[in-house]
Amino acid sequence: MEKFAALVDALVYTRSRNGKLQLIADYLRSTPDPDRGWALAALTEGLSFPAVKPGPIRNLMMERVDPVLFALSRDFVGDTAETVSLLWPAPDTDGKTPPTVSEAVDLLRHMTRNSVMRELPDLLDRLHPEGRYALLKLATGAMRVGISARLAKTAFAQAFEVSVEDVEEYWHALAPPYADLFAWAAEGADPPDTSDRPLFRPFMLAHPLEDTVLDLDDYVAEWKWDGIRVQVVHAGGETRLYSRTGDDVTGSFPEMSDALDLPAVLDGELLVRGAHQGGEAGGAASFNALQQRLGRKTVSKTMLAEFPAFVRLYDVLLLEGEDLRDLPWHERRGRLEALMPRLPSNRFDLSPVVDADHFGDLAEIRASARDDAIEGLMLKRRDSPYVAGRRTGLWYKWKRDPLLVDCVLMYAQRGSGKRSSFYSDYTFGCWDGDPDGGAELLPVGKAYFGFTDEELRELDRYVRNHTVNRFGPVRETDKSLVFEVAFDSVHESKRHKSGLAMRFPRISRIRWDKPAHEADRIEALRALVRD
Repeated sequence: MEKFAALVDALVYTRSRNGKLQLIADYLRSTPDPDRGWALAALTEGLSFPAVKPGPIRNLMMERVDPVLFALSRDFVGDTAETVSLLWPAPDTDGKTPPTVSEAVDLLRHMTRNSVMRELPDLLDRLHPEGRYALLKLATGAMRVGISARLAKTAFAQAFEVSVEDVEEYWHALAPPYADLFAWAAEGADPPDTSDRPLFRPFMLAHPLEDTVLDLDDYVAEWKWDGIRVQVVHAGGETRLYSRTGDDVTGSFPEMSDALDLPAVLDGELLVRGAHQGGEAGGAASFNALQQRLGRKTVSKTMLAEFPAFVRLYDVLLLEGEDLRDLPWHERRGRLEALMPRLPSNRFDLSPVVDADHFGDLAEIRASARDDAIEGLMLKRRDSPYVAGRRTGLWYKWKRDPLLVDCVLMYAQRGSGKRSSFYSDYTFGCWDGDPDGGAELLPVGKAYFGFTDEELRELDRYVRNHTVNRFGPVRETDKSLVFEVAFDSVHESKRHKSGLAMRFPRISRIRWDKPAHEADRIEALRALVRD
């Protein structure tokens, strides 16, 4: 555990991507099984310990230190695990052996709601502050050390000189501590057997299209739909639905579990239909309608009837035992079009190609596409194979221009990880009427990106100097700073006091120059709502 704690500590203070890759690769090469496998699972948030939650951890601290001291310390530090690791009144650890990562995982897995208050302190007592921090991060599944799952897999590939695409291919067939994966990569064993299993394959991704004009003789245009990119996989008599991150979301969309009955891997956009589009015969509803279905462990019959799911297909990767990914796009498209009559029309349709003679014509088509769940355009080389990740020159995404609105900063909260000392999460609102006539501000969104590090420091200083109220970790500011907020769309929402919810809000500019009373009103946002 001490070696893993040292890795976590080093990752926190290492900013460069290459530096993080080297740290993880060195750890994986020098650490024996199964510790390195459990550590890799922790870094990729592949572990879950249901009994070890922030609530019990806070309760343990309240029993050992003054509650006010803990609350003030947690508010200042901004991270529960770090606060607990520093404040924990551990006894003398001399003579106590720190647990290995494997031992810690085993103990955490066997804790229950009844035993966690007794067993977790015993484990924390065997560790120094750095080890306690790493243990709590591992236990709660919130590492937040600047490592994505993709970066960890890249480090694994770098450590053992294998292809990251191969790592991705085998990853989802295996469970922690990934003994077969390490045996293949580190010891030269045969690759893990993934045949006849409905497994996720890495997605092909696109680069943003910036100031580039493409030749439409070489590229084809498709709509970019405003849903969730998914993969539908059927193998071994089972169908699974995977998100872009490889998460199995079949349970949230059970109607898709029997939609595909032939061996295939299909790439598309998960959408829902709404009653106002004519039910299952209609088109796609807005992303706001899709949100009603996301993350639900159980889906009611009413929800299934009101928002039935379907997948608008983009591509086919594997079909009836044949791997099509090396074929050029136009051949895969032909195979997909030939496949469509064999698929249920209420669960699948085909994303159409957008016809345009010239790139300028395509720009006009894109500019007019604000309806029907369209997010923009995709441009794909006609001869491009389907390759994992982003490859320059093959696929481009050309999103529609964002909508802009001026909002007033209302609340701020500290961030996490390297931002835990800064107020970096901002809630903003628009005026519900005439601000000169006494109208109030209503929250319309929250954002934590879109600004530089220098601007973050200025914003943090502003929040500290303009705080008028405190609600736990949240600071209310005086209503004087205006943000220009960019967003993709806005929808009605019963969950928000304003009745509106923004899609992908981000801070476009900080309007230090603009008086707050000149910010936009709720009516301006409501006028942008699409049915």
